[in-house]
Amino acid sequence: MKRKIAVVTGANSGMGLSTTIGLAKENIHVVMACRNQQRGEEALRLAKEKSGVSHIELLLCDLEDFDSISHFVEQFTNKWDVLDVLVNNAGVVSLKRKVTKEGYEAQLGVNHLGHFLLTLLLLDSLKAAQKARIVNVSSGAHKWGRIHFEDMNLEANYSVMKGYGQSKLANILFTKELAKRLSHTDITVNSLHPGAVSTNLGINRSTGFGKSVYKVLNPFFQSPDKGAETALYLAKSAEVDDVTGGYFYKQKPARVSKRAKDPYLAQLLWEWSEEELSKKGYKK
Repeated sequence: MKRKIAVVTGANSGMGLSTTIGLAKENIHVVMACRNQQRGEEALRLAKEKSGVSHIELLLCDLEDFDSISHFVEQFTNKWDVLDVLVNNAGVVSLKRKVTKEGYEAQLGVNHLGHFLLTLLLLDSLKAAQKARIVNVSSGAHKWGRIHFEDMNLEANYSVMKGYGQSKLANILFTKELAKRLSHTDITVNSLHPGAVSTNLGINRSTGFGKSVYKVLNPFFQSPDKGAETALYLAKSAEVDDVTGGYFYKQKPARVSKRAKDPYLAQLLWEWSEEELSKKGYKK
């Protein structure tokens, strides 16, 4: 029986690494999409060691750089004919306002727009699979989120809560709109809240800023392995074989905010996202 293929973004640490290990243990060939070569290679060794298998590989993909995303997809499609599972796990939290290489507010640019482009570029590979799944890691933070169409990059009044909430709401709206657009295919699309997970999210790797916060809060967090359980459930469980457009917490359907249920808002965000990609030369 041919081994299934999965891509996991942000696979070098935390939930992404745990998700990689969990999928590999299920005899799925996992492609770890990481932005840093050194950290990616260290994570690859660890994933192989902890899973006890060798069918895991690394490809570089920086979600704030559209050219890097395009190059990743080119490398992937040159090697693989199909993609069975895409786990859009990578995420950033930026305490101070930062912009991506493409000029977008970092949380919106990476958490939403980078994954939006990656998913669209991989759609043909997903359609080629017998029954593919897309899993988007969102957060309960979507409940305070709002899509700021008047100032998407939050130039006027930035806060980490405002930016992160917007990006996590965008994850769910993207999930719902994509599920609707793929309703005629064998691809399912679902999102999830992993719970409060202890990861490196929000820590500045060059300065170490943010580490003290984690030392204080760490006892209240669950492990990355625990946080990855719902992502793994949506990626491989037969129970959700035909479920699409859902939002899950602790492997169960969960409620979303009023904004996250708004189909018109989901459509507007999709159109804005497509328009932004078009400006950068990425047309449908």
